[in-house]
Amino acid sequence: MSYGVNDFVRPLFGRRARLRWIHLILGGALAMPYVFVGQLVVGPAMDSRYVFNDLPLQLLSFAVGLPLAAVTAAVFPLTRPLESGAVRALCGVEAERLAHGPARTWAAKGRAAAWFTLHLGFGGIISGMSLAVPPFAGFLTSLPLLVWLGGAELPEALDHTWVVALAPIAGVATMLGLAVCAAVSGTLLARWAPALLGPTPEDRLAAAEARAADLAVRNRLARELHDSVGHALSAVTLQASAARRVLDSDPEFVREALAAIEDTTRRTVGELDAVLGVLRDGDAPGTAPAPTLAADLAGLLRRTRACGLRVTAEVGIDPEALPPVLSREAYRIVQEGLSNALKHAGERTAVSLRVELAVDHLEITVENPLERAPACRPGGGHGLRGIADRARLLGGTTEAGPARGTWRLHVRLPMKGPA
Repeated sequence: MSYGVNDFVRPLFGRRARLRWIHLILGGALAMPYVFVGQLVVGPAMDSRYVFNDLPLQLLSFAVGLPLAAVTAAVFPLTRPLESGAVRALCGVEAERLAHGPARTWAAKGRAAAWFTLHLGFGGIISGMSLAVPPFAGFLTSLPLLVWLGGAELPEALDHTWVVALAPIAGVATMLGLAVCAAVSGTLLARWAPALLGPTPEDRLAAAEARAADLAVRNRLARELHDSVGHALSAVTLQASAARRVLDSDPEFVREALAAIEDTTRRTVGELDAVLGVLRDGDAPGTAPAPTLAADLAGLLRRTRACGLRVTAEVGIDPEALPPVLSREAYRIVQEGLSNALKHAGERTAVSLRVELAVDHLEITVENPLERAPACRPGGGHGLRGIADRARLLGGTTEAGPARGTWRLHVRLPMKGPA
């Protein structure tokens, strides 16, 4: 296996290495306030007024400031999301491996404090080296030129020809050493970040609950739009098709069809506003209420019959006695059952609808003759799935399929069950 120059240069000076170096320098900048506080403690304790000029005292001040950084990181809840954002942007760690929200448990706060301390510790050291090493390396690299020009007076220990000749090599080696230290420090922080800033089991559970809630809202939106808008489009399509065929021979029927189309579209717009309002703002004020079996079954049957479908309805229960949630879901189930009959059974087909109470269950049955095989279309089949979802959420059951030359949809909904 052969290696090129880039294989050695990229880990030290490549884009990722440079970004991690910036991340370390950012840690050094964040460490400065804590270093200043440490100087206020170290100066009087060591009886020194010149902490700035004393490297050991500077390092001691830095060591005193790091525990203060850990304490502030533990009590400041936004430390983890801010550090996670910096790690994602500069260290190349995938977002899925890092937590996004504030730390809520003491264990998560402790890990965030440990990370913050490491970031400031490594960053402070690398930042100090980044300030001190380049000028020193530049001096060593240019030392032969300075001696040749006679502009440098060297100490006795350096005033040797071989020392001057090797100075540029030492300068380059010093810069490479700085790059190696920065690359190693950045790599270590990137490897430790998921363990210290990663999501806790509580975070994963909260994220799973949020995804489940979002999926439930999307599924509910899909069901409501499919049942309301899908039924309206099927009805309008059949009404427009029938009106087009008798446009010249039966103007009265055309007028009735156009009136039915107008009524259907107006009502569907109101239902769409209600659906979007409920899903966006809960029970949004000013939106039309969702249709129910008690208030809207008669209108649904009238509009369906206007499409040419002969519907025989038997309602063996007072819809006003149904709970609101059950009445609303039952309306959507009846609507989707009639919509399927419109799409698959064809016009002038007799459809039987029964809504009755059996013991403690509401039973809905929609039957129509199988005059032709149900048409299959790409992406179809959502209607029966939506009916099954509605029944399942209410604790009920659904049966759908051909039976003795008849397509039969039978739904049982408990009068009392999970809402």
